[in-house]
Amino acid sequence: MVDAHGTPTRARPGLVTISSWLLILFAVIQVVNLILTISTIGTIRDVLRDAYRGTAAEQAGDLAYGFGIGLGVLTLLLAIGMVVLALLNNRGKNGARITTWVLGGILICCTGGSLVNNAAGGLTSGGSTGDMPSGEEIQRRLNDALPSWYGPVTTLLGVLGLLALLVALILLALPKANEFFRKPQQAWEPPLPGTPYPGQPYPGQPYPGGQPGYPPASAHPAEPGPWQPPAPPAPGQPGSDQPAPGQPGGREGGTEGPGPRPPSVS
Repeated sequence: MVDAHGTPTRARPGLVTISSWLLILFAVIQVVNLILTISTIGTIRDVLRDAYRGTAAEQAGDLAYGFGIGLGVLTLLLAIGMVVLALLNNRGKNGARITTWVLGGILICCTGGSLVNNAAGGLTSGGSTGDMPSGEEIQRRLNDALPSWYGPVTTLLGVLGLLALLVALILLALPKANEFFRKPQQAWEPPLPGTPYPGQPYPGQPYPGGQPGYPPASAHPAEPGPWQPPAPPAPGQPGSDQPAPGQPGGREGGTEGPGPRPPSVS
């Protein structure tokens, strides 16, 4: 089958469809993480304020709050972008596939680094310096203030999102996906009945260079010369007052024909 422009339609492979659904799943996971962040960002700010009150890092709670809000907005934009890229990939847009690889690679690094950091104890790990509390003390206060399910749920969502994004990028790089995203060649279609072949005019239009089978007309027709009187008709032709040679009264061989005979004398 071909479309209206003569381009053959391409059947979308199933792996491209699966990759798009995985990208949408990753976007949904990011939205869920955003909801969890917004619901707990106030508690985290209060814990950091109490922990760093009276120290040089007393504004750490407000900074963490602002960073969390900014990160939430960025997460929402990334989720919307992933959904748009998934829809464009389903339509065979190679530019969208390249963008998915670039953006997905960056997100894999960020998500993987966040999981590794959480597994290592977070950014708050480390001993105390001066009058500031230690990282273990801050982490203990956060665990006491946050729900018990918050840590395991966020870790599970991070792992699921990382796997979904990684598999989606791999599926887009398989050979069948390459064939789907390759620019199709325009298919040739025979002309419809009643339409001329290429190089031939439509019915009623003159052929370029004259009718078929005849020499082409001159591109510059000869201009008419000065006017000349018409030649007199030949003897014997209509309009001539002289008989043709061999007819009575005509001339033959350049001599005059026999005229009237004189009367005979007996």
